[in-house]
Amino acid sequence: MRTGQRMMVMALLAGFVTVSAFAQTVAEGQWINLFDKESTFGWLQFGDAQWKVANGELTATEGTGGWLVTTTQFADFEVAAKIKVTNEGTMTFTVRAALDGHPSETGAGALTIPAGEAVWHEIAVKAVGADVTATLDGKAVEGFGASAKRGHIGISFDCYHGDKGRKTEVAISEVKLRPLNLTSIFNGKDLTGWNILPKHKSVFSVVDGSMNIKNGNGQIETAGTYKDFVLQLDIMANGTLEKPLNSGVFFRGPVGVFWKGYESQVRNEFSDGDRSKPVDFGTGGLYGVQGARKVVPEEKKWFQKTVICEGNHIAVWVDGYQVTDYFDTRPVSPEDDGKNGFVPGPGTIHLQGHDPTTDMFFKNINLQEYGK
Repeated sequence: MRTGQRMMVMALLAGFVTVSAFAQTVAEGQWINLFDKESTFGWLQFGDAQWKVANGELTATEGTGGWLVTTTQFADFEVAAKIKVTNEGTMTFTVRAALDGHPSETGAGALTIPAGEAVWHEIAVKAVGADVTATLDGKAVEGFGASAKRGHIGISFDCYHGDKGRKTEVAISEVKLRPLNLTSIFNGKDLTGWNILPKHKSVFSVVDGSMNIKNGNGQIETAGTYKDFVLQLDIMANGTLEKPLNSGVFFRGPVGVFWKGYESQVRNEFSDGDRSKPVDFGTGGLYGVQGARKVVPEEKKWFQKTVICEGNHIAVWVDGYQVTDYFDTRPVSPEDDGKNGFVPGPGTIHLQGHDPTTDMFFKNINLQEYGK
């Protein structure tokens, strides 16, 4: 092999090594709470069961039965729940469930717990591709599986009256989930895999393993495009309580187009000392569409954001607390502008430099793409 050819091959190999190091698989994501111990936000209810939240527990004691199911669909994940079922009847915990049909017909995984004494049961399910396993109180559940690739998490119970007329009572103290099998889309060393839109004022650099954005306005976007996914990333806004900063995480944006697609807001500001009153939609709010139900983070402190975008549904968690839950039923936006209509995607994920005060940090940017 000639010297010139050898140098070309070595350059190509170096390029492959860079890409390989960049596209690293992250085995475990961060936990998010599907039950926030305050409400049934993020869940759909079917049947006549009367669900109530008190003392950090979700209970159902009235009605002949019902099904509680997440609005969000999940693909590869680990989910953990603490549930107790007393008196008569049965309770079923399902994963990768469809909203219609029986689990046996739709490929969902179903684990049944018969009622009995008032004992808390711990359920754990791990699903990565076709490998789906479950444990109940630490013991493996034989024959458990799910052929569906993604779906909802569901809790259902059927109540019947015994000789003494006792009713099933269901209590839930915890349901949490972390995505698995994610891919890093920021290597923490340089801006490989990201493109900066020219002719804007923002300055992008890597500082101590974090992507830093100063000044604005501006935009940096992924080289790849994504439609349905779980995105997790850590964010810090280097502002103050008196002057919180403004930024955003955009997704399904058209390539090379400024500030389009959907925007998950970054603005840790609220009114009247009340975190349930976000300013300008608040961190985790869907800008122009749905405000965050609570402003969770603070300036100068790292927080974790999870964005799940699937079909016409978008959900956002901040530090594990769900702040946004939105089904987009509007007409398609002709300009791919999520503020004004549905954006079908796919598109880039991009980070915003908002104005001259911008000083934002992003790290641990990991993604699980649905349908892959």
